[in-house]
Amino acid sequence: MKAKFKKLMKNQKGMTLIELLAVIVIIAIIALIAIPAIGNIINNSHDKAILADASNIISGAKIAVQDGACTEASDSSAVTCSETQLKDYVDNVKGTGYSAEKATDGTWSVTYPEFSNLKGEKFKPEGLTNNKVTEVNLNKALGKSNTKATK
Repeated sequence: MKAKFKKLMKNQKGMTLIELLAVIVIIAIIALIAIPAIGNIINNSHDKAILADASNIISGAKIAVQDGACTEASDSSAVTCSETQLKDYVDNVKGTGYSAEKATDGTWSVTYPEFSNLKGEKFKPEGLTNNKVTEVNLNKALGKSNTKATK
């Protein structure tokens, strides 16, 4: 039995250097493919989070207007909701300096400084200027099927 085991051990060989290099090359190729893909997923989720926060600001502003918490211009039906007025209506929004406005025609827009932190063009809302965008364009960027603004 002992002789048979010794014979088996003599016939056992480890990995050759070529086989080891082949395995390392395969792992390197997989890493080169996977790392950029993971980076894109992280950037896309970051951008979507910013857009979702902006959408939450508009939703909170609509509730604040119904509660009478926001400032309505005396000469028109335009309404502006500042960050201070929205603090009880919006939770877990990253950053400061945001506001929402309802124009006289009933369309909503949001000003959100975090828009400047969007990393890619893929989710950048159409018509984004000075960190301000309309609800319709925000919904398009979020990929919502119903892009009509709620009046």
